Amino acid sequence: MAVMSNLVFNHSSLVKTNKILLKRNAAYSHNMSTMKYIQLEPQGDIAILRINRPEALNAMNVDVISELSKMIDILAADDSIKVVIVTGAGERSFCAGADISYMVNIDPIQAERYATSAQDLINRIDRLEKPVIAAVNGFALGGGCELAMACDIRIASSNAKIGQPEVTIGIPPGWGGTQRLMRLIGPAKAKELIFTGKMIMADEAYQVGLVNKVISLGPEDKLPPEVPKGDAVKEKERAGEIAKILNKKLMDECIALAKEIAKNSFVAVKVSKKLINRGMDTDLETGLRLEIYGWALCFAHEDRQKMMSAFLNKSKK
Repeated sequence: MAVMSNLVFNHSSLVKTNKILLKRNAAYSHNMSTMKYIQLEPQGDIAILRINRPEALNAMNVDVISELSKMIDILAADDSIKVVIVTGAGERSFCAGADISYMVNIDPIQAERYATSAQDLINRIDRLEKPVIAAVNGFALGGGCELAMACDIRIASSNAKIGQPEVTIGIPPGWGGTQRLMRLIGPAKAKELIFTGKMIMADEAYQVGLVNKVISLGPEDKLPPEVPKGDAVKEKERAGEIAKILNKKLMDECIALAKEIAKNSFVAVKVSKKLINRGMDTDLETGLRLEIYGWALCFAHEDRQKMMSAFLNKSKK
C-alpha cells in the first residue's frame, strides 16, 4: 500500500509540475513574442537571459532597456526560477554599454531620462531576490560593466575586456559606475580606471576583484587544427570556432555554478543576498542585528526543518 501510495503521490506531483511548466512556458512565449532584443532560455529552475543585439555589440538602447526590465519583472514573479544568468548574444560582447549613436544628439533632459531608465533596470537586477550571475563574454564596457557589477557573481571568459571608458567620449559613468566600482575594488583603483577610461583584460579584472573567476581554454579542450600562416580567411574562421568553444565553456561553468546554488534552500539564499546587500550600506552593529532577524526568520520556513532532518538522518547512516 505504501508503494502504491507513493506512486500515486509521485504521479500527482509530476502532473502538477508539468502543468506549472506548461503554464510558465506559455507565459514566457507570449512575452518573448513581443521582444526583439532579449532572449530567454529557461533550464529548469535556472533562467538564461541574453541581450540579442550583436550587430551593435549588444549595446543597450532604449528598447533593450525596456525589454530587459520587463523580463526581470517576469522572472522576479516566477517562484520556479531560483537563479538568473545574464549574458550577451554571440562571442564578441557581453554588452558594450549605452548606445552612442543615440546619445550623440540628445539634450540634457533626454540624457537624464535615458540614465534614469538604465539605472532603474540595473537597480532591479541588484535588488532581485534571486542570485544573478553575469557570464561576461567579450566586451563589458561602460553600461555593460555597470550591468555586470549589479549582478551578484561575475564569471568572465579570458577574452573579456572590461572598463568604464565614458570620459573618453566626454561624459562620466552614469549608470552606477562611480558608485558600484569603488564598492567592489576600492576608490583608488576605481578612480584610476574611470579617470583613464582604460579597458582591462579578464585576468587583471580578477586580480583587482572585479570578477570572481576567469574561464580559459587549456590542453583538455579540443581546438580546431592550426591553419597555414598568411591565410587570413582560414585564420579568421579558426578564431571564430575557438571563440565559440570558449563561450560554451563559460556558459557551462555559469550553469554549473547556478545549479550548485539552486540545490540549496531558496529562502536561505534569498535572505543571505538581502543581508549582504543591506550590510554594505550600514554599520557593523546594524548589519549583525539584521543578520539575527534574517537567521531567525528562516526557522519559520519548512525548508529549514526538512533540510536539517535530512542532514541528521544522513549522518546516522
